[in-house]
Amino acid sequence: MKNDTLNDVINSIKNASRLGKREIIAEPAAKLIGKVLKVMQDYNYIKSFEVIDESRGGKFRIVLNTTINNCGVIKPRFPVKNENLEKYEARYLPAEDFGILILTTTKGVMSNIEARKLGIGGKLLAYVY
Repeated sequence: MKNDTLNDVINSIKNASRLGKREIIAEPAAKLIGKVLKVMQDYNYIKSFEVIDESRGGKFRIVLNTTINNCGVIKPRFPVKNENLEKYEARYLPAEDFGILILTTTKGVMSNIEARKLGIGGKLLAYVY
């Protein structure tokens, strides 16, 4: 039984990117994972993704770019205020304006850049650079 499906998908993306693969199949097709993949697609870390509907859970077909250096899940899911985002950017990202933090907010799943523009905080989910 899988305990953290988001972690499994992010690690699959990282491993496939390091091996030079262009496409992976990841399961299950959860809504949160889909929203995280959408944020990654918006910032050109993945080319595209689609849901393969099956009888149980479904799967994602993810087409990768070659732009991912590293990505990972942030555990525990720290609640963070807008004014404290910079502290976590320094902790998880290698340089200023390089990479994104993905967080879940009351307005949905978004990057730290969008959250800063809206002036809201949330819980940290993952980082990508």
